[in-house]
Amino acid sequence: MPDVGEGLTEAEILKWYVQPGDTVTDGQVVCEVETAKAAVELPIPYDGVVAELRFPEGTTVDVGVSIIAVDTGTGAGAGAGEGSGAGEAAEEPAAEAAEGASDAAPKGRQPVLVGYGVSEASTKRRPRKAAQTAQTTQTAPAQAPAAPVRPPLPPAQLPGQAAAQASAALQSELNGHGTGTVTAARPLAKPPVRKLAKDLGVDLASVTATGRDGVITREDVHAAVAPAPVAPAVAAPVAPEPLAAGTTARETRIPVKGVRKATAAAMVGSAFTAPHVTEFVTVDVTRTMKLVEELKSDRDLAGLRVNPLLLIARAFLVAIRRNPGANASWDEERQEIVQKHYVNLGIAAATPRGLIVPNVKDAHAMTLPELAGALGELVATAREGKTTPAAMQGGTATITNVGVFGVDTGTPILNPGESVILAVGSIKPRPWVHKGKVKPRQVTTLGLSFDHRLVDGELGSRLLADTAAVLENPRKLITWT
Repeated sequence: MPDVGEGLTEAEILKWYVQPGDTVTDGQVVCEVETAKAAVELPIPYDGVVAELRFPEGTTVDVGVSIIAVDTGTGAGAGAGEGSGAGEAAEEPAAEAAEGASDAAPKGRQPVLVGYGVSEASTKRRPRKAAQTAQTTQTAPAQAPAAPVRPPLPPAQLPGQAAAQASAALQSELNGHGTGTVTAARPLAKPPVRKLAKDLGVDLASVTATGRDGVITREDVHAAVAPAPVAPAVAAPVAPEPLAAGTTARETRIPVKGVRKATAAAMVGSAFTAPHVTEFVTVDVTRTMKLVEELKSDRDLAGLRVNPLLLIARAFLVAIRRNPGANASWDEERQEIVQKHYVNLGIAAATPRGLIVPNVKDAHAMTLPELAGALGELVATAREGKTTPAAMQGGTATITNVGVFGVDTGTPILNPGESVILAVGSIKPRPWVHKGKVKPRQVTTLGLSFDHRLVDGELGSRLLADTAAVLENPRKLITWT
């Protein structure tokens, strides 16, 4: 599993495009993986025949672990190591024996994702202490003849303090220590799991590990704090039928991983770090809707996706230009407000794998046709699940269109590192006072959430009011730019 950068340490194998026996060429995509940022296709950097797929689809694999073996025709061992992208043999003893030779050999081409480098640091786990003890026991006879050791008497046959000393000595011999001190191996767990255990007050030494190579997982920590099931004193009543038709279980547990896991962590961090304020305005967008219909027949926009979101995005960009103080971020380490002189406009997109927020780089400098093309490409890429991690980094302001679900508006949570997010409600015909008379007009409600550390009430209100003013009277797109 290659290092995809962005601080990511693992990825889930979504789909294999090859099977054992298939011929592959340099640059051919062999599988699709999902990280905490996005789904990415992995190319193979060698020519050869697939010898083995070492993990099935749906498996989460750490960076640096061998996932595929390819016979390149230069030897079975070389093919498996190079094709896997990790250089590990199938058996651990063989890998340890070959480690010195591989270090002395010159480094060949290493598989990487497009746009990302590989980590020079080793990702190989340290051996368990039990394995170290077994290896020491096996090699000890070759170094020197072992002196006969008199087995200690059972603790029950010794009185008082002598029994305790004998028990400690026996445990010391079993652990491979000669000092009589019992040393427990440090439980293996990733930093997020250690933090979870600390927050829940769980001692990792008391947790039973179910992960690969004895690694403690988040599920193991949750299981340690879950109450033990209590057997019923009487026969349980017959359970009612489940709500969902065609199912036998009353509950379904879905693992939280990949994009959904990263989104959950980001939203919790944002909600409890930035003090959110949300303001609302209801606006008549009848003129904007008429302009959308006119632009659909414009030659300069031929072949481009023209919809209300395009003009809402343009109105939001104009409002940010008039209120540049709202386009900023908070530097907690230096206690500074970083004002941005560019706008990377994020568009929240719902995908089968969860909510993602890719952004249009330098949207403030684009013409309307350029913005239409960028938004169309962004949405199409997100729906296909091909959004790259780089496309979701560096956003400054976001629009979330909840109106497509028939929702009037909402109180959106800020994307981490940003100061404002605009929620756009559904556009519906409503009775509206227009030129002194009640008429049916196309109306929507906008909701603007902002970080009150960066944006005070006046600035936030001006930003929202200017956005609404442009949508109510699109001619301001000319007078204000």
